[in-house]
Amino acid sequence: MKAACDMLGSALPLIQAPLAGVQLSAMALAVCRSGGVGSLPAALLPPDALQRELQALSAGTDRPYNVNFFAHIPPLADPAREARWRERLAPYYTEFGVDPASIVEGVGRQPFNHAVADLVEVFKPPIVSFHFGLPAPDLLARVRSWGSRVLSTATTLEEARWLEAHGVDGIIAQGWEAGGHRGHFLSADLTRQTGLMALLPQVVRAVKVPVIATGGITDAASVRAALALGAGAVQVGTAFMLCEEAITSAPHRQALRQPDLHHTAVTNLMTGRPARGIVNRLMREVGPINELAPAFPLAVSALAPLRAKAEALGSGDFSPLWSGQNFSGLKEVPAAALVAELAQGFAD
Repeated sequence: MKAACDMLGSALPLIQAPLAGVQLSAMALAVCRSGGVGSLPAALLPPDALQRELQALSAGTDRPYNVNFFAHIPPLADPAREARWRERLAPYYTEFGVDPASIVEGVGRQPFNHAVADLVEVFKPPIVSFHFGLPAPDLLARVRSWGSRVLSTATTLEEARWLEAHGVDGIIAQGWEAGGHRGHFLSADLTRQTGLMALLPQVVRAVKVPVIATGGITDAASVRAALALGAGAVQVGTAFMLCEEAITSAPHRQALRQPDLHHTAVTNLMTGRPARGIVNRLMREVGPINELAPAFPLAVSALAPLRAKAEALGSGDFSPLWSGQNFSGLKEVPAAALVAELAQGFAD
């Protein structure tokens, strides 16, 4: 744990996972002030919002925080595939009174680039993490020039070795049970991905940098389990979604509050890339994985008006209800209280 704490610069070897669409700087600040590493999910933020949140972080704490970006390669537009996807969604458009011709195709989530780096460079975040691999070498060199520690996610042993070979300071080992987007980047074959308890010891044995365990960690007991398998730190996501500082939508909160109905699956419907979320109407009726869904992040546009219509009615039937498989003991408490509870797992 000491090596991980030294690398992170935090009192606790605990990272609050970047929860895109569910939290902003208020959550990250609460975690930082409690001794952990708070994270800001930057991939969905337009420049003005990103600057505002970074200003809040830099002014609100002198402790290390993490800013997270995507490192995917944007796909080429595929009008034929988009048309087939909208045809599959046509019954829902009719049901909710949506004119498909009115849907504007957006660029969606953008990867880390030089324009974003220009904005972020002013703040020189203590930690910068990436999902879906790493950015191009020139971009990575810019981040390193700020003195930032670099983290990225591995879902397989091969990805962990690749990340270490490319100079990351720490590897986030993401188990199959983790909520949200899978961080894979070397292979899209989901059968190559395993649960955390199988992945973690393999990665720990194979690399020399600190390994941060994520997936299914919600309480002190699961923290202890990850440490027992060699993790130097943990990253926790789903457990923070009901915290008071979270901006989790009402339908999402309601779904998380119902553990008896809490069934998750990995789906590509919401964004075009596999991600774990609570099964909703769309996933049941279309199937959680459907080859018609446009490539990430282009699938977002066609669903946007359906999501808006349903959420206005209090429903998450067309929303990404991201969640991990371990939803036991989720509590609606301040983030500081959750950090204190998780910290008990490091005390032994």
